[in-house]
Amino acid sequence: MKRIRKAVIPVAGMGTRFLPATKAIPKEMLTIVDRPTIQYIVEEVVASGIEEVILITSEGKSAIENHFDYDFQLDTVLKQKKKRALRDELSKISSLIDIVSVRQKEPLGLGHAIWMARNVVGNEPFLVLLGDDLVRSKKPCCRQMIDLYNQVSESIVAIQRVPRDQTYQYGIIEGEETELDRTFKVKRMVEKPAPGTSNSDMAIIGRYLLMPEIFDFLGTTTPGHGGEIQLTDALLALSNKRGMYAYEFEGKRYDAGDKLGYLKAIVDIALDHPGLGASFREHLQAVCADKDCACS
Repeated sequence: MKRIRKAVIPVAGMGTRFLPATKAIPKEMLTIVDRPTIQYIVEEVVASGIEEVILITSEGKSAIENHFDYDFQLDTVLKQKKKRALRDELSKISSLIDIVSVRQKEPLGLGHAIWMARNVVGNEPFLVLLGDDLVRSKKPCCRQMIDLYNQVSESIVAIQRVPRDQTYQYGIIEGEETELDRTFKVKRMVEKPAPGTSNSDMAIIGRYLLMPEIFDFLGTTTPGHGGEIQLTDALLALSNKRGMYAYEFEGKRYDAGDKLGYLKAIVDIALDHPGLGASFREHLQAVCADKDCACS
């Protein structure tokens, strides 16, 4: 069984849900308290033991690569001003992990973005993390999936339960429980099902552990929902060939590509921030105590 060493993070999307903020700034660089969203994603990868990140980028995304690079000029300025703590923080970011960038030249969907990584990933299993999907947990979500992979030796999709009236917004899996905790054997998948076409509430979120055969199916998958190459279609084909598991991860997930999800992430992370948490909590309490506030 091959070890999981690489993670693919597609960051080529235009971020239209956050316009006009994302007209000039990649959505993955929008800040949650004191770090851009993409840094939280990469830190999860690092904490899970991954050795290499493959960013699938597009035009206008150079800020993401620059964030994880060493900036000699900035380091020199901080050194002159004796900002040791900031220098150490930036040094830590630039040395987090080896990062490779691959350009997706056309916006042909998530499936196509992952297919672009085939030559860098090679013939080994790998992780996929969406660049605006945050998961906060005691054990990193990717680490949870790797631990399960070490038992099942097959592809895994991370899932969470969603209200049935919201299933049309997600890729949905149907499966049967296994003897493994929080784990299901996948039987069927459907991308954004129309109401009444699936009884499942198990939604795929932005974490996947995939066998390299997925590239064969992505290379032959025809455009599906929205005229894009859907990852879900290739996942279903892969599951029919060699099996696949769905894992109901432990932790809290935030859709940071959605305005409300982004705000929820900011509030929760700020409340836990060692330097800001106590003061921020006092502020929220004062806001909610205001008689004119809608939350009172």
